[in-house]
Amino acid sequence: MRKLELLLWAAAFAFGLVAERLGFGFDDTSKSLPDLVTGWTLLAAGFAARSRKPESRFGLLLGATSVAWFAGTLWPSLATLHRAPLAQAIFSFPSGRLATFLGRTAVGLVYVTWPWGGSEAATIAFAVLLVAVPLAQLRGVVGVERRSRTPAVWAAAGISLVLVVGAAARLAFPKGDADDPALLAYEAVICVAAVGLAAALVRARWLRPPVADLVVELSETRATTVRDALAHALADPSLEVAYRAGDGWVDLGGQPFVLPPEGAGRAVTPIERDGKPVAMLVHDPEILSDTGIADAVARAARLAAANARLQRDVQAQAAELEASRRRLLVAGDTERRRLERRLREGAELRLSRLAAELERARLSGSGDAPAPLEHAERRLANAIAELEELGRGLHPRLLSTRGLEGALAELAQRSLLPVEVSFRSSRLPEELEAAVYFICSEALANAAKHASATKVAIDVAARDGELTVRVVDDGRGGADLARGSGLRGLVDRVEALGGELRIESPPGGGTVVAARFPLR
Repeated sequence: MRKLELLLWAAAFAFGLVAERLGFGFDDTSKSLPDLVTGWTLLAAGFAARSRKPESRFGLLLGATSVAWFAGTLWPSLATLHRAPLAQAIFSFPSGRLATFLGRTAVGLVYVTWPWGGSEAATIAFAVLLVAVPLAQLRGVVGVERRSRTPAVWAAAGISLVLVVGAAARLAFPKGDADDPALLAYEAVICVAAVGLAAALVRARWLRPPVADLVVELSETRATTVRDALAHALADPSLEVAYRAGDGWVDLGGQPFVLPPEGAGRAVTPIERDGKPVAMLVHDPEILSDTGIADAVARAARLAAANARLQRDVQAQAAELEASRRRLLVAGDTERRRLERRLREGAELRLSRLAAELERARLSGSGDAPAPLEHAERRLANAIAELEELGRGLHPRLLSTRGLEGALAELAQRSLLPVEVSFRSSRLPEELEAAVYFICSEALANAAKHASATKVAIDVAARDGELTVRVVDDGRGGADLARGSGLRGLVDRVEALGGELRIESPPGGGTVVAARFPLR
């Protein structure tokens, strides 16, 4: 940096001190100190940008903004003068040169109209222009140029937001109560924007291949995520991804995709695996003009594809495991039904016939029945009752004949406690009906044996593609999944059907056993 330019930067630094001394004075630092810090921050950011990136005029524009800022402090009629070089710095970032007709026109408009910028309406109009121009300049550009202009968009958005909010606050509080907070907020945002833009210019990350970020972003497996990650990392919103399907190509939705012909203004980059193309990137020709970036993007895309395949394999194995658990559950229930039928049609039926024969023998005899005969009848009745209970534990026969609603009604009648049943569902798959029945049966047994409950309510409802079950008692609570083998078995059964079982049982607050199942 030449000595003359260094002297000019030093003079600007000194001018700030003089302006603050004559404009606000140093007796009251509540206004002079923030104003001085803002101007010097603009100056320091401009000096750093000029020192590290002398080929860019952005640093000079920040220096001019600082001088205009201090001029507004010294002469209040110039209070909005700094907006002109500030807008020029944002519109021309990072080179400091206005490369578009829109940018030049907008800057000229700001320089011409700044004397009338003190009104709230003019401030809002300037804020809209400040953010609209960088956004418009961002359209139609890709790659390095798009990434280089993005910091200016964020800076303009922050400054515009504070300007609009400050103008609205001043309109809402015309007596000036909002003036100082609005000014402090504006000064803070100006400082952050200046430092942020200078740092972005010095680091110039847009010049480096975005491969590391791309690999991280491509860690997801969804096709839309891969496309969005590529478009974001390469700064090309128009980027498309086509995938191999037989002898042709398809888009993200599986629809046929026609690759653009040569001369159509679009570039096609193949993504290969084992020497064969598995995907095609259709993009602006400029974004992958650098061979190194093109190779890095291809490697990152292949890595994402391999990761996607691995996760798909894991998901397929998890789905197969879930299906296997469901098949085992169904097979187990089938075997339980078979055993229950064999008991009912075999041993239970024979014992019932024997009990009938004993009854007929007792009635056909004269006088009182012998005591051994009465004792045998009682033992036989108990054996039949135990077989019936065992059969219900294996598989309630009412599930097959009357469905879940009838089985729950019978379960409520046999319960030692008053049970209210609410059932809102049609017939369900056998494995679901069995699971719901065993949940209710186990909950009723626990409420009667361990919870000292006085009543129980059962609610079963199917709606919105989901079956919900709730068994609520008013007992002493304290139920724990970790301590009950019956409850743990229910958890396994519910999870095998893709459902979820939970228990709420605070001490002294009753117990709620709730389950939900997807209706497939």
